[in-house]
Amino acid sequence: MKDVAYFGMISAALEEAGIHRPALVVDLECLNDNLAVVEKTMTNGPAVRIVDKSLPSLPLLSHVMQRLGTNRIMSFHLPITAAVLQAFPDAHVLFGKPMPAAAVASALAKTDASRQQAFCDRVTWLIDTPERLAQYVSLAGSLGRRLRIAFEINIGMQRGGFDTPRALAHALTLLAGGERLLQCEGLMGYEAHAPAIPALFGGPGAALASARKRYLDFAECLSSEQRKILNSGGSQTALAYAGDDVINDVSIGSALLKPVDFDNPALAGLQPALFLATPVLKVQHTRLPGPSFMTPVMQALGLFPRRGCFLYGGRFMAEPVFPQGLRRNSLWGDSSNQQLLAMPTGCPLAPDDFVFFRPTQSEAVLQHFGPLQVLEGGRIAHEWAVLPSG
Repeated sequence: MKDVAYFGMISAALEEAGIHRPALVVDLECLNDNLAVVEKTMTNGPAVRIVDKSLPSLPLLSHVMQRLGTNRIMSFHLPITAAVLQAFPDAHVLFGKPMPAAAVASALAKTDASRQQAFCDRVTWLIDTPERLAQYVSLAGSLGRRLRIAFEINIGMQRGGFDTPRALAHALTLLAGGERLLQCEGLMGYEAHAPAIPALFGGPGAALASARKRYLDFAECLSSEQRKILNSGGSQTALAYAGDDVINDVSIGSALLKPVDFDNPALAGLQPALFLATPVLKVQHTRLPGPSFMTPVMQALGLFPRRGCFLYGGRFMAEPVFPQGLRRNSLWGDSSNQQLLAMPTGCPLAPDDFVFFRPTQSEAVLQHFGPLQVLEGGRIAHEWAVLPSG
């Protein structure tokens, strides 16, 4: 993990930039190192598709896309999709979850003709059931435009999609009657379950091999013209598909910043590039409300700290990493206003110092702290705006 000098450098950079509130810091050098690892690993394919919900900032997405030489985006939320299409005129979007046809119709009805054209020409919509396929045929008919689709397939995660190649083949026969309105681009099969499979049941390697075999069985249902996108993977597994001769498109997002939930052996070559910094408001000998005898009793039992600090904000989706040894206290509980952290003996924290956390994920975290503070050359060199969550 990073050392005292590293976090001291970030603290000085934040103070120089006049930032004295909770803020997310992106270490650009670490991010670039991670991008170089991904680029080298995927030199012989598959193509890399960037997950916008995990990196919800247009400048961040632009930087990542440029470094990896990709214009492929995986999207999950129509307002963000619209922003991505407008910001990147050559981007191609694959939806990572099926959108209700009514939601798509409503979004398109509220946009102008050129943006509506972008949604039709540069977005591939995900179809998970015959019923949704029929809805999209109807939607395309009402729009008078041809829509691009991909089929979601179940390759072991059990989160929906077509369960068997036979079910997919049946959907393809239904599609044949509506090909004037819908164009099949390929498949999307997700296998986020694989890294969690215990050795007792074969472990991650066997789970990935099984998922890939199932994927191949589904792919054989498609004609060559329907295989433009054979997407799989996610941040936990994408690098395992390097050089694959079946999967031609993999998705990655959070791993590029490597939050805590992505600390696994498959991503050992990547390093944390995202930190949450927040100031200390108070440092004190801690006491419990209520009868005075309760505090020494709980401390003697090891259930309550002798010293603690109260932070600017709290209840973060993040784990404290510096100074080392800071801990939440379950007896006191969490607060989104002033979080208490128990301090180890000898911890030198003082009011106005920064405490650093590693977010557990980037999705649903990056949009909560204002612009991203981009660390480069020992200073805050840029502020990257984030996309709204609504």
